[in-house]
Amino acid sequence: MGSLFERITDWIKEGLIDAITGQYTSIFNSVNNQVADVANQVGQTPQGWNGGVFSMIQNLSETVVIPIAGMILTFVLVYELIQMILEKNNMHEFDTFNIFKWIFKTFVATYLLTNCFTIVMAVFDVAQNVVSQSAGVINGNLDVQAALSDLETQLEAMGMWELIGLWLETNIINLCMWVLSIVIFVIVYGRMIEIYLVTSVAPVPMAAMMGKEWGGMGQNYLRSLLALGFQAFLIIVCVAIYAVLVQNIALEDDIIMAIWSCVGYTVLLCFTLFKTGSLAKSVFQAH
Repeated sequence: MGSLFERITDWIKEGLIDAITGQYTSIFNSVNNQVADVANQVGQTPQGWNGGVFSMIQNLSETVVIPIAGMILTFVLVYELIQMILEKNNMHEFDTFNIFKWIFKTFVATYLLTNCFTIVMAVFDVAQNVVSQSAGVINGNLDVQAALSDLETQLEAMGMWELIGLWLETNIINLCMWVLSIVIFVIVYGRMIEIYLVTSVAPVPMAAMMGKEWGGMGQNYLRSLLALGFQAFLIIVCVAIYAVLVQNIALEDDIIMAIWSCVGYTVLLCFTLFKTGSLAKSVFQAH
C-alpha cells in the first residue's frame, strides 16, 4: 500500500515538475519576445509600420486638412500684411523692403504647407535612423535552457505540497507577465497611433508657423514631432537597461526570487516606458 502511495506521489510530482518547468520557460521566453518586439516596433517609421494606415492618413491630410490649412495661411498672411501697413502710420513711413520681406515669407509659408507631409516624415526618418543605430546595443536574450537542468534538480528535491504551491505561484506570475505584456503593447502601439494622429493635422500648425502671433503654434508642433520621434530612442534605452538587468535572472539559484525579480523588472520597464513621453516633451520643451 505504501509503495502504491509513493508511486502516485512520484507521478504527481513528475507532472508538477513538467508543468512548473513549462511555466518557467514560458515566463522567460516572454521576456525575450518583449525585448525583441519593442526594439523592432519602435524602430519603424510611420510608413513602414503600417502602409495601409499611413496611406489613409496621408490622403486625409492632403484632401481634407490642407484646404483648411490654406484658408488659415491666407488669413494669417493677410492679417500680418494689414498689421504691417497700419503700424507704419498708414504707409506714410513704410519701407518698400517690408513688402519684399512679406513676399518672401509668403513664399516660404506656401512651400512649407505644400511640403508639410514630406517635412514631417523627414523628422521621423531622422529619429528612426538614430533608433536603428541604437538598437544594436540591445542583447537581452535569456539563456533559459542553460538553467533548466539545475531547475529540475531543485524541483525534484521538493515535496509534493511545495511543488503544488510553486505551480500555483508560477501560474499567477505567468498571468502577471501576460498582463504586463499587454501594457507594453499598449504603450508601444499607442505611440504609433499618436504619431498618425499628429501627422494627420500637420498642415494646420505648419500654416501658422510663419505668422508673428500664430508662429508659436507651428514651432510647438515641430517640437512635439521631435519629442515623438526621439521618444523611440528613450524607449530603446529603457529596453536596453531592462535587457541588461534580466540577462542573468534565469541562472539564479532561488527559483522564486528569479521569477519575481523578472516580474519586478518588467513592472519597472512598464513604468519607465510610460515616462518616456513626458520626458521627451520636457527635453524638447513641447507642451
